[in-house]
Amino acid sequence: MTLREPLEPIDERMLKVWRTTALIGSLIWLVLSALAAAATWKFGWPWWIGAVLLAYGIAELWLSVKVILPIRLRSWRYEIREDEIALKRGILFIKRTLIPMVRVQHVDMKQGPVMRRHGLAAITFSTAAGGHEIPGLSLETADAVRNRIMELARLAHEDI
Repeated sequence: MTLREPLEPIDERMLKVWRTTALIGSLIWLVLSALAAAATWKFGWPWWIGAVLLAYGIAELWLSVKVILPIRLRSWRYEIREDEIALKRGILFIKRTLIPMVRVQHVDMKQGPVMRRHGLAAITFSTAAGGHEIPGLSLETADAVRNRIMELARLAHEDI
């Protein structure tokens, strides 16, 4: 039996959200690297400790922003079907999840400050086994997806 792959991509603006959060994390790393460099100077430790931390931070930021995040965006797919929600994500380790509509208990739409700035939202939904999320949807799409999941879940619960 061949499983049908989910077809819907997330919004391309999610790349800007991920890049912004990566830059914030890298800024924190750079501040810590600067503190380590100051400590190496103050305490007479080897100079290369601060240099290695700084080089790691810059390399990690470049690799994340230029290589990993664009691939991550292209790898994310979702699909809302009559009887299930299909999710596919991952770069090296690809995770495919099928959530039966009858198991969906709760649906939310959420936005953080960075997502709000870019006009995006995430849909989260809960089952007895845990929570799931579809990130990076435009506000209109997120609202439509939330309503569709709620309607299909209600119909699935009525059929039981």
